[in-house]
Amino acid sequence: MEQQHKQETASEKLNNALKNSVSIKLLSIGFLIGILLIPQSMITSLIDERESSQYQAVTEVSQSWAAPLELTGPILTIPFDDVYADGKKEVYVKRFAHFLPENLNIAGDLNPETRKRGIYDVVVYTTHLDITGNFDQIDLSAFTSFPDRIRWDEATLTIGIPDMRGIQSDVRFELGSEIYRMESGIPTHLQLDIAQGSGKEQTGVNSLVKIDPEQEGTDFSLKLDIRGTKNIMFNPVGKSTHVTINSSWPHPSFIGQFLPDAPKITEDGFTAEWSVFDLNRNYPQQWVGKQHRIASADFGVTLYQPVDNYQQNERSAKYAALILFLTFISFFFIEILNKKRIHPIQYILVGLTLTIFYTLLLSLSEHLGFAQAYLISAGIVITMLTLYTISILKSTKLGAFMLLFFSLIYSFIFIILRMEDFALLVGSFGLVFVLGLCMYLSRKVDWYNIKSRDKINTATT
Repeated sequence: MEQQHKQETASEKLNNALKNSVSIKLLSIGFLIGILLIPQSMITSLIDERESSQYQAVTEVSQSWAAPLELTGPILTIPFDDVYADGKKEVYVKRFAHFLPENLNIAGDLNPETRKRGIYDVVVYTTHLDITGNFDQIDLSAFTSFPDRIRWDEATLTIGIPDMRGIQSDVRFELGSEIYRMESGIPTHLQLDIAQGSGKEQTGVNSLVKIDPEQEGTDFSLKLDIRGTKNIMFNPVGKSTHVTINSSWPHPSFIGQFLPDAPKITEDGFTAEWSVFDLNRNYPQQWVGKQHRIASADFGVTLYQPVDNYQQNERSAKYAALILFLTFISFFFIEILNKKRIHPIQYILVGLTLTIFYTLLLSLSEHLGFAQAYLISAGIVITMLTLYTISILKSTKLGAFMLLFFSLIYSFIFIILRMEDFALLVGSFGLVFVLGLCMYLSRKVDWYNIKSRDKINTATT
């Protein structure tokens, strides 16, 4: 019996310490916040997993539809025999000289579509491109001193297209007075360095063409019906390259090395024009072999989906520790200023409710959109916490205060999430305000005498 009485006494001492010691209470709150951040990290991993599933859905649709388009060309390649002496005999090495257009004009209509893969929306498009321009007179004197060793009959025209499945009709190239039906594939010896050092094989179309070395210039034209996923890119291979794209998609995001000149964006779509010159890029109009990397100067547009649920969820989850801290510190001040007692188990239940908010938000946003999901999730959690506060504190007034508190804090976080450019500024001032409020509420608390005052009050009662 004495041992049992001693155990009960020790238990009572621990319970009284939790009740009356401010230091132990603060340490326990900090410990609980650390524990509750463990499931929060699991939620962050879940967001990454769902985002990966979305990326996989985009990949699967791309594999069935077509990859993003990056148009490279047209490029004219003419072989010649390089001659050098090896002892007493001449050695001939076949080389390839590449020539780019003098002018390149591309005009296209981009028609977007939204395809579903499970619960995910994937943006794809079809486009009709009108490509015109001209080549200047072809002169190989800079590369060889033996004009009789130039293989004019092997002159080849190539156009780089990353995914041949996107081509929707015959590719017929008009060069001068001749029309050529392009063949699939680019021979290995004609491939250029367009894969940004990845070692990726260039794909596209090619055709043997007739070139008159005496002709001062040759016009060309091409109509290309092609489809792709999300992005459309161009390489400015012309000495003067002009690209015009019209689309009904209202949310373009311009990417690459060059931005369009004064794009027009409305709710009904956009029109964008690019003008790029040879001096703006880092490769010349003609060269031999694979001396230059063309893709380093690409540009284009992404059909941007303005509401990225997973990015918004990830940003929201970053504020979990802040919300836990503000909630627990609010309950702590209620304990101090209103002589209420809240058990660590009750803190844990409140913290778990705050954590469930993020799983609700993630699951609902995949079906309803982020804003509506945030409103519903916040409404559910705020209602639960308000009713629980009234229940454990036996005070409708304190319940109403916590209702206001949670409404303000979730509204504040939502505003920060929407204000991407000013999120840090607004969040910093918000934290300063909260810290100032805590300092104001605690200005008259005698922290050293809280325990003794509680004992006096208990004895008086």
